[in-house]
Amino acid sequence: MDQNIPKSIDEYILQFPQEIQEILKTLRQVIKESAPNAEEKISYRMPTFALNGNLVHFAAYKNHIGFYPTSSGINSFQHELSGYKTSKGAVQFPIGKPIPYEIISQIVKFRVAENQSKVEEKIKKN
Repeated sequence: MDQNIPKSIDEYILQFPQEIQEILKTLRQVIKESAPNAEEKISYRMPTFALNGNLVHFAAYKNHIGFYPTSSGINSFQHELSGYKTSKGAVQFPIGKPIPYEIISQIVKFRVAENQSKVEEKIKKN
């Protein structure tokens, strides 16, 4: 990736070889379908979807696609993600192996619900 910070997810995707672009476009579409009201932006130099706060980020690297659904997204889907390298708030999907789009969709929907419940809790407190 060059040093130019992309201003949009389209710009971000266009920086990569065609094979990676296809993965990123599909990942973006899965996220959009799972969170249709989410806003697209670039945050932390990564494609980001936000709805009542950040939902998920993703990024392409030399050997994997990084997916960042926060620690709650990782913790709640530990079993489903057990075949992948994970850390506190991230999971790595190796390039060259099938991307688990169905699991990603479930995680995004979980994050939408989680952010919505945080908003509802704030409203109840006021």
